[in-house]
Amino acid sequence: MERDYQYNYSEIRPSVFDTEGRNRKANTIVRVCQDFLGTESLSDLTLLDVGSSSGIIDNYLADFFGEVHGIDIDEPAMKFARERFDKPNLHFAVGDAMKLAQNDNSVDVVVCSHVYEHVPDAAQMFSEICRVLKPGGFCYFSGNNRVMLMEPHYRLPFLSLLPRPLAHLYMRMAGKGRYYHEKHLSYRDLKTLMADFELEDYSARIIESPTEYAVEYMLKPGSMKWRLARLVARHAKWATPHIWLLRKPGSEA
Repeated sequence: MERDYQYNYSEIRPSVFDTEGRNRKANTIVRVCQDFLGTESLSDLTLLDVGSSSGIIDNYLADFFGEVHGIDIDEPAMKFARERFDKPNLHFAVGDAMKLAQNDNSVDVVVCSHVYEHVPDAAQMFSEICRVLKPGGFCYFSGNNRVMLMEPHYRLPFLSLLPRPLAHLYMRMAGKGRYYHEKHLSYRDLKTLMADFELEDYSARIIESPTEYAVEYMLKPGSMKWRLARLVARHAKWATPHIWLLRKPGSEA
């Protein structure tokens, strides 16, 4: 089977319309960007969200960034976003992550949050992200690698570890669909995918200080879950969810 886009993803994943959950993710994006840049003011920056979906995250980000552009291949989701959110600095468009409409060196910040495993060619998408970023600009990347006990999209144990034919069969037997479209890469392959960027890993930093980065709703400081997550982040960073800042080399003239 040739891998294709998952069109109309919002119709099979209603969680993309969870306002509280999406706003929490957006809050973390803002705090990480502020920390990375060493400033609370982001109002001079243009942001592109690749895989905007319902637009809830972008609506939140528009209160902090100067211009926010959300693109997604999902037409119903983009229709929802346009009808629901109206701010002068917020823009939505149906767009292809592997062929971005933005000009070269035109964007300060790109958000790519849990998108890479959904597109047909992640390498092409990151090549496009690098192209549109200004020299010195950066991409906020979040995602998982394929070593997961529980696959997050379908809640099936070990699904992401299986060879594709077996994964498809597993999906059918579990009544979750005919094909396993998502393609998670290994930690090493993910690092290779980011080779054109200067990578700064925020994963352990966020786990260490969940309140600072607004993830205490998932990791309550002092809890057993938090202590275990800290241990994993220190000794097996490949096993944590990844939040990486990917800076395009160079600086604006």
